[in-house]
Amino acid sequence: MKRSLIALGSLLMLGGTASAQKVAFEEYNLDNGLHVILHQDKSAPVVITSVMYHVGSKDENPERTGFAHFFEHLLFEGTENIKRGEWFKIVTSNGGNNNANTSDDRTYYYEVFPSNNLELGLWLESERLMHPVINQIGVDTQNEVVKEEKRLRIDNQPYGNLIAEVKKNMFKVHPYRWATIGSMEHLDAATLEEFQAFNKKFYIPNNAVLVVAGDFDPAQAKKWISQYFAAIPKGTPVTRQKFEEQPITQSFTARYEDPNVQLPMVVTAYRTPSMKTREARVLDMISSILSDGKSSRMYKKIVDDKKMAMQIGAFNYSQEDAGLYIIYGMPMPGFTPEDITKEADAEIVKLQTELISEREFTKLKNKFESRYVSSNSNVEGIAENLASYYLLYGDVNLINTEIDMYRSITREEIRDVAKKYLNPNQRMILDYVGATEKAEK
Repeated sequence: MKRSLIALGSLLMLGGTASAQKVAFEEYNLDNGLHVILHQDKSAPVVITSVMYHVGSKDENPERTGFAHFFEHLLFEGTENIKRGEWFKIVTSNGGNNNANTSDDRTYYYEVFPSNNLELGLWLESERLMHPVINQIGVDTQNEVVKEEKRLRIDNQPYGNLIAEVKKNMFKVHPYRWATIGSMEHLDAATLEEFQAFNKKFYIPNNAVLVVAGDFDPAQAKKWISQYFAAIPKGTPVTRQKFEEQPITQSFTARYEDPNVQLPMVVTAYRTPSMKTREARVLDMISSILSDGKSSRMYKKIVDDKKMAMQIGAFNYSQEDAGLYIIYGMPMPGFTPEDITKEADAEIVKLQTELISEREFTKLKNKFESRYVSSNSNVEGIAENLASYYLLYGDVNLINTEIDMYRSITREEIRDVAKKYLNPNQRMILDYVGATEKAEK
């Protein structure tokens, strides 16, 4: 789920209409609460084994942020039966590859193997769940790895702190207010016992979903899943606190100085509902209308025609509990952030007061059909989608039916949702500037 700022502002653009076959799957539960999803696809001799845990940065102690992302690394350290440093060697020597990623809401681990190595993939994931070795040497090693990742991907990356700054200002109560990578000071201060307790609480079968996708025999897969996972003890069910933010009723401003930035950026952000809602899908469509490609409304007007901005973008940052709608622009010399905001606001007002044309609406629906086909175009994407729809949305079959929700959205809904969520009194305006600007003013 780590995407660049520009990618976040784009949807896949594929010409014409598209169609996709229904994704067939089978799902069931083990007695320990582990949910299992099987998807057979014999089009290529590969198989994916993946486990998604319902734990992300929002599940952390505010004084110990970064734990979920830290465990993305830590649980590759080794197990009682896999020596430290051997995990990746086992995978690559058997023709596979693997990775993991973390968001505010979940952590995802997966392996891709030749289809004759399904048992190995299942054994690896069962080892991660049942026999992890969490000791001081592993914690110390991964602490340095995470610090280096933060330096490379955030601290020394232009605009690397943009999303973190938006979240910090837009959420006052909800744990979404801190960055997924967390605080290095919190990780330094954490004890080994705290890491072990986090693992015991969240990395349990009844807080996870196992997906097997690709070329495999379902009967054999079920036997191996039972063999490797059924004996893992069920954990104490995870209970989550509900957080309620006060609505934003008056526009406010914020400022962030980034030493890696030469060109300023202006960002406007609005709070939006959970990604599980219909309105979140409408906001996805609004993003496409405003900034998906060079023919989109904001890009054509502000970048191409008026040449006021080097870049402009709008995207719906969807999450399990709540989301953000973010618009960003980089002014050309001679123009101010206020100029960019004024032009972007004019395009939003147009959406709020005028129905988009039938022609533009048809083009929009075709884009979402193409995006749907693309998202399920390979078995790796299907595996992650199946896990996400079960764990975060509570409905695996959304992999087949969510597109129907997009198809049923009307022009009137686009107007009404823009009117409901994208108003000046409901937002923050962030000036994201270079650190030297303060001295120049």
